[in-house]
Amino acid sequence: MQSNLRGDLREFLEHHRIHEVECVIPDMTGVARGKIVPKNLFLSEGKMHMSNALLMITVNGEFANFERFVGPSDPDMVCIPDPNTVRLVPWAIEQVAVVIHDCVGLDGKPIGISPRAVLRRVLRLYEARGWRPVVAPEMEFYLIAQNKNPHEPLRPPLGRAGRHEAGRQSFSIDAVNEFDPFFQDLSRFCEMTQLGVETLVHEVGAGQMEINFSHGDALDLADRVFLFKRAVRETAFRHGIFATFMAKPMEHEPGSAMHIHQSIVDRESGQNIFSLPDGSASPLFFNYIGGLQKYMPQAMPMFAPYVNSYRRLSRFTAAPINVRWGYDNRTCGIRVPNSEPDGRRLENRVPGVDVNPYLAMAATLACGYLGMVEQQEASAPMIESAYDLEYELPRGLEDALKALSKCTELAEVLGDSFVQAYCAVKEKEFETFSQGITAWEREHLQLLV
Repeated sequence: MQSNLRGDLREFLEHHRIHEVECVIPDMTGVARGKIVPKNLFLSEGKMHMSNALLMITVNGEFANFERFVGPSDPDMVCIPDPNTVRLVPWAIEQVAVVIHDCVGLDGKPIGISPRAVLRRVLRLYEARGWRPVVAPEMEFYLIAQNKNPHEPLRPPLGRAGRHEAGRQSFSIDAVNEFDPFFQDLSRFCEMTQLGVETLVHEVGAGQMEINFSHGDALDLADRVFLFKRAVRETAFRHGIFATFMAKPMEHEPGSAMHIHQSIVDRESGQNIFSLPDGSASPLFFNYIGGLQKYMPQAMPMFAPYVNSYRRLSRFTAAPINVRWGYDNRTCGIRVPNSEPDGRRLENRVPGVDVNPYLAMAATLACGYLGMVEQQEASAPMIESAYDLEYELPRGLEDALKALSKCTELAEVLGDSFVQAYCAVKEKEFETFSQGITAWEREHLQLLV
């Protein structure tokens, strides 16, 4: 089996005259870790060894209690290339390829705290039931002026007219055209890397954009989102601007989400199990919604992984603050778009765009899976606005981590070792954040208290 996989990779690398290969592993935070190796070495080795502790690195580069989860001797893990993920790196000066790797132990078993392994674990549960998830993410992000001082507030970049965007140009074609050179390059990069990007719109915020992906397999979409973020940032660098996937980058602008559309089909027939033969919604559809309603508050660290994430989830930012659901109701955390029976789906509007895509996919599918196997009942759909209802989601990262650490049901689906390790990474990040003093504290407390 392994020789066939290496043969597939060899053919790709030889055909494109690849010089070097980026051997990439998504860590807990969604950062690309790994090595860049010459093509011949990549083909001769067929795999690479890296420290297990790599998976326990925080977003600010610290190691979060890795001895507890990978062992005091800091052992190696084996990183196996997934040939389905090989792509060109279109912005590289030379011919470079990128390949996403899976992490296994020396015994060949998956490393349970690896984000790709977590998503694979959830997908195997679906497969055992004869089900296959279909997902489609929507990615919001901001184009911003380059800021060399991180203590200064962010602002929109200059467009082709030489001016910063004034006001909010929601869904404006002209506002998108202000950055035509950027989007032309991004479109070319996405096409070369076969990311399956579909539509582009200007979102509500100044300089805020949204790109939607075609629907498909959850692991493939997580790979594509992971690579897409790199493509957007690299394209921005080349045009003298920055792109940010922070959930709430600017004080007076709305936050950015990664909405996830999701449905489940029968693996044999391909039929959408959310619909009955007469076209009506199935009990499993409402069970899935019930699962999201019950378990999303406990799964929040995967949907809102940073302190900044919770600045977006406020009734003052037009973002969901509860787990209500409704038909074509964008004020709810769970929206059911209008569709034909074979396309019946729901949209999880809670995740921010700052998520690790593998873990956000795994978490939302885990919540729905638990709802179906436990036959959870959904509430009545919301007809009016849900923005003015009570908060039903954790208000901050610390509370979210406490809720996740106590949820045995999610730990069973996602893996108990993963949940403990993930909480350790996030607790380390929160501890580091808490040591900093914000501008608000200096402004309002320095001379007044």
